[in-house]
Amino acid sequence: MKVLVDTSVWSVALRRSQNLSDEQEEVIFKLRELIDDARVAIIGPIRQEILSGIPEKKQFETLKKKLRVFPDTPLETDDYETAAEFFNTCRRKGIQGSHIDFLICAAASRRTSTIFTLDNDFILYSRHLPVALLS
Repeated sequence: MKVLVDTSVWSVALRRSQNLSDEQEEVIFKLRELIDDARVAIIGPIRQEILSGIPEKKQFETLKKKLRVFPDTPLETDDYETAAEFFNTCRRKGIQGSHIDFLICAAASRRTSTIFTLDNDFILYSRHLPVALLS
């Protein structure tokens, strides 16, 4: 089963810091396992978030090239409609979230993929939406 890896995980894994916490080391280990097992999934909006804000052109191009190893999972009209439905469902429950978060939930739900994220908002979403999170 594919695992849709969120920007928060990529952010930890791509840091150049040598002073990583045990939790960050565990995240990197899990991501490496998923990569080795060819289970990583990514969607265009996550790719865009990862690449946004990189100040140096050379660093941007290097990262862009590395990420190309992971092809985008195609998004379809149903994904966008489901994301809007998920947004509305959570909003009725008093839960706010970004449009990209709900698009991630919709894409994962339709493909029965698990979501690998460090964003605690997804725990709230998962209480009301048919999504599974990687523990």
